[in-house]
Amino acid sequence: MRTNERLRIAILSHSTNPRGGVVHALALGEALTALGHEAVVHAPDAKGGGFFRKAACETVCVRAAPAGDGTLAMVETRIADYVRHFQDATNRRFDVYHAHDGISGNALATLRQAGRIEAFARTVHHVDRFEDARIAALQARSIRLADRHFVVSRLWRDRLARDMGLDATIVGNGVDTGFFTPRADGGESALARRLGIGKGPVFLSIGGIEERKNSVRILEAFAQVHVLMPSAQLVVAGGASVLDHSAYRAEFEAALDRLALPEAALRITGPVPQAEMAALYRIAAALVFPSVKEGFGLAVIEAMACGIPVVTSHIEPFTDYLADGDALWCDPASPGSIADAMVAATRSPQRERLAARGLAVAARHNWADTARAHLPVYLALGARQHA
Repeated sequence: MRTNERLRIAILSHSTNPRGGVVHALALGEALTALGHEAVVHAPDAKGGGFFRKAACETVCVRAAPAGDGTLAMVETRIADYVRHFQDATNRRFDVYHAHDGISGNALATLRQAGRIEAFARTVHHVDRFEDARIAALQARSIRLADRHFVVSRLWRDRLARDMGLDATIVGNGVDTGFFTPRADGGESALARRLGIGKGPVFLSIGGIEERKNSVRILEAFAQVHVLMPSAQLVVAGGASVLDHSAYRAEFEAALDRLALPEAALRITGPVPQAEMAALYRIAAALVFPSVKEGFGLAVIEAMACGIPVVTSHIEPFTDYLADGDALWCDPASPGSIADAMVAATRSPQRERLAARGLAVAARHNWADTARAHLPVYLALGARQHA
């Protein structure tokens, strides 16, 4: 295919929920559209509500059949939803097929084996650990059977090479600095009132209550901070996952009972409308993001773009794109280390220095560059599709 040819790209995600991979897929589709390509983002729409935000590219909500009980049944059903959708030749009008997760990756692998498509790409945001060997096998299949691979960080490029012998293209991540900005939009006060936010300081955790988000240790760290700052509040936002985190949530609830924090000290919001996310960052004193596993950590650069300090783990992938002084490092295994960084985030002049450094970090990450990084691989896949 010619390098200036307009590509038709099917981008597949696992759900319409506001999760990092879905955020990435939508933003990639928009950036590719702005570059003159036809990008269409697909996802099974189990709740019938559409994507979590309106996109500036075409989207398709794939009809989702009722799923049985358990994660395996859900995964198998969503794979079948995708296969059924693309078995219809009218839905296969693309030059490139690009999966962002194990569900869509398995569907494309099945379609390729059946001769419906010639090749597909898979972005590996991260590799999950599953107790169920059948789900783990499906995850591995979705990666191994892909023809080309993308990753968002050096960490996962190196792990794919080490663990699977696969070569992957690093495409990074971006942030919309027109939306995520330090400039108040007037919605901050109303949002704070609705969430029951007092004088603070407010510490924000994004991603819901999950083991890889380190939610229990965040809570334990906050309990230490609360002794020093009795008006402090912890806001836990997000958590719209297709996976079952109930066992870890029970651990969180047990820790909450043990720590005996005042009711007003903790706010668990669930998913927050996208239109309010920038304001949510801005009412926080800091983002607390001591994850133990991430593909990249989009919330980090979103918070930085909004001008607030970030507390994050001194591990990859964060050390891949953050330098000393860009964020407050912590040991994710130590609640005391997390607590120390949280307190430091509220102190001047360090707080102001971190805000300025964070804005510079965010400015280096844009979706147009991420989209352009995909194009050489897309062109090669498009040539195979039409060979």
